[in-house]
Amino acid sequence: MGVRAQQKEKTRRALVDAAFNQLSAERSFSSLSLREVAREANIAPTSFYRHFKDMNELGMTMVDEGGLALRQMMRKGRQRADAGGSVIRISVETFMEVLDSNPNVFRILLHERSGTSAQFRAAVEREIDHFISELSHFIEETANRNIDLARVQAEALVILVFNAGAAALDMKRADRKLLAERLITQLRMVVKGAEALQQRMEHPEHRTRLQDR
Repeated sequence: MGVRAQQKEKTRRALVDAAFNQLSAERSFSSLSLREVAREANIAPTSFYRHFKDMNELGMTMVDEGGLALRQMMRKGRQRADAGGSVIRISVETFMEVLDSNPNVFRILLHERSGTSAQFRAAVEREIDHFISELSHFIEETANRNIDLARVQAEALVILVFNAGAAALDMKRADRKLLAERLITQLRMVVKGAEALQQRMEHPEHRTRLQDR
């Protein structure tokens, strides 16, 4: 990559980071202006258009990065668990580390998932679906789970994690720790329930009265 291309990529990165930096509990992406982002990135507003067609293109880039960060977080948690320990606990701890170090990566997905732009909502749902699909494949392989049940389990786990993440974003550290422990318990309950359903599907003759309810 030449010097000119490197500088262009550096400026593009500065614009993305500037937009992320301005997100908060009170500010969603839709409330940001091009001038604000350009000023934060220390470039002239007219230079913005050399890197993005408009603010929507910038926002879509941020959504893509947020989704990628979530998937990388999940892979990192699995890799750490391979060295020993609970996959659920290590994954939750890794997730909380991401929220602590870069909360706005998650905030862009959270805000725009229910935002006013149909384009952004669809993009966020695609990223979440990628996350669910990857987790579903992991469950199917490691737990020998039925493909449909693995998908349902993955969806339930992601919903719990997203809800906890939304609550944890602006919590104090001590409260976040309590929330993480509650989330671990909830995730384990989902996994145990999926295990019971798998056994019920494979051995219907072993159904108990409780399982039939």
